[in-house]
Amino acid sequence: MSRVFFTSDLHLEHAKVAAMRGFSTTDAHDAELAYRWDATVRPEDDVWVTGDLCVGGSAATKRALEWVSQRPGVKHLVPGNHCRVHPHHRDSHRWQRTYLEVAFESVQPFARRRINGQDVLLSHFPYVGDSGPTERYTQYRLPCEGLPIIHGHTHSRSRFSTATYGPAEIPVPQVHVGVDAWDLTPAPLEAVADILQMAAL
Repeated sequence: MSRVFFTSDLHLEHAKVAAMRGFSTTDAHDAELAYRWDATVRPEDDVWVTGDLCVGGSAATKRALEWVSQRPGVKHLVPGNHCRVHPHHRDSHRWQRTYLEVAFESVQPFARRRINGQDVLLSHFPYVGDSGPTERYTQYRLPCEGLPIIHGHTHSRSRFSTATYGPAEIPVPQVHVGVDAWDLTPAPLEAVADILQMAAL
């Protein structure tokens, strides 16, 4: 039986991020990500990647796509700001075919899934929050209208935060699946479901 995983913000070949994660070289960083993915995911499993495979240049993107193609699993991409296929890049349409042919079964700017009977949204960006003090890419963020969101982008070690919805400021769960919060390993659906269930209590 296939399983489902979520992950984000691999940042392959990204020296600044590798150093932030305690690695002296990008090769060591990327090898560790590969080891943990390969030890967790089976070929029949689905993996939803919510963006930022690498730093974003053309050559780095092609190498990152090849890296992803070598990992087990059926991969789906919800691209981030560093992904050349994200709509905020003027030439994003030119990259769609490459992403699909080389590494991914699907590529879409956001997605909707159902976890334990509850609809959730997937986006690279949370409703609120960023990796620094300024909210960036606000025009590419989904509006918070009450559904929980699974996201990356923040590089936080925290797996959970909240946004608010409506005049009553109802708290809405945000589940961060970036590798910084999951020991550099794809997050299993069951663990994400547990977070959403705890948030509902």
